[in-house]
Amino acid sequence: MNHTHTVVLVEGISDKSAIEALAERRGRNLAAEGISLVAMGGATSIGTYIGKFGPPGRDLRLAGLCDAGEEGAFRKGLERAGLGSDLNRSDLEALGFFVCVADLEDELIRALGTAEVERVIDAEGELSSFRTLQKQPTWRGRSTHDQLRRFMGAGGGRKIRYSALLVAALELDRVPRPLDGLLAHL
Repeated sequence: MNHTHTVVLVEGISDKSAIEALAERRGRNLAAEGISLVAMGGATSIGTYIGKFGPPGRDLRLAGLCDAGEEGAFRKGLERAGLGSDLNRSDLEALGFFVCVADLEDELIRALGTAEVERVIDAEGELSSFRTLQKQPTWRGRSTHDQLRRFMGAGGGRKIRYSALLVAALELDRVPRPLDGLLAHL
């Protein structure tokens, strides 16, 4: 991180993977631009990472992506670091922090549509596993969208693998707003 001037804080590796895939599709090399993506291993670590890379620490430019459920943790971390007070969603975006409705998988599934997500799963040879989940009593009555979100979140490393695959399947004019906004901000 010696030539890094911007650090993008994300909750997990799947978020990092999606951002890297989108940047690559748009012909950008974030590392060469001095932008480092940091997967924090959960939103609760935001304060530590802001302290390390933000004004209290290395004083680098910060940006980030989080799930709606973690927006409060991100807001508190930014406020504690002196980057604003009573921050609302627009304030967060002005600072370069974008919030996914529900989560990144939810955003990508909505952008692609369930049929296209199923095609991606089929191309990975996992459609039968998804069909098995759909037949489970807990998931039988749920929407395909909810079933797909559950499928992405289950199974070792599936979320990480599929985040880049779903971004690869996107039409570039259908990129979810939080991802698009973050990349435009960088």
